Amino acid sequence: MFKSLSRLLLLAALLSLQGCGYNALQTTDESIKAAWSEVLNQYQRRADLIPNLVNTVKGYASHEKDVLTEVTNARARIGAMQATPELINNPEAFNRFMQAQGQMTSALSRLLLVAENYPQLKADGVFRDLQAQLEGTENRIAVARNRYIKAVREYNLIVRKFPTNLTAMLFGYKTKPSFTVENEAAISKPPQVDFGQPAPATR
Repeated sequence: MFKSLSRLLLLAALLSLQGCGYNALQTTDESIKAAWSEVLNQYQRRADLIPNLVNTVKGYASHEKDVLTEVTNARARIGAMQATPELINNPEAFNRFMQAQGQMTSALSRLLLVAENYPQLKADGVFRDLQAQLEGTENRIAVARNRYIKAVREYNLIVRKFPTNLTAMLFGYKTKPSFTVENEAAISKPPQVDFGQPAPATR
């Protein structure tokens, strides 16, 4: 009883203070959710391109099994994860998801490098279209990630600063995970292939 009364009194005191931060917490929390949803949307867009890309490469370089399998497995690992908005409330799950996305980026880079050895594949209109779509998607991922980073930074500052940190504690608001140096480095550079360079000799 005494605990409940104390809690209510503290709540009333906080809400009576100018700048208690409750509305700011609500606003920035919603901004994070929106930004993260866009990150997930762009990653899904990339995943949707993979089957067609793999099948196109396979048509010209079916013996490049290791690279093709690596890309397919990376996509399967991501697909097996629960990529929901709740990931931002679970730092461990968030990091696992980002590591899986980093592995996908690495696998795609290898696949596109392999394509350099096959002039006919590089000249294929479907492949060139898929490569352009992939590059555009990687750029959208970078933009979405930057928006998420900014949204998390603003929210985390409110959660940590006095007196809004008291409001955050009272209502159970905690800091959200952002991209670390490791996964930022793994994903910040989209896979690129310069189709203007002379092609190596075919195998």
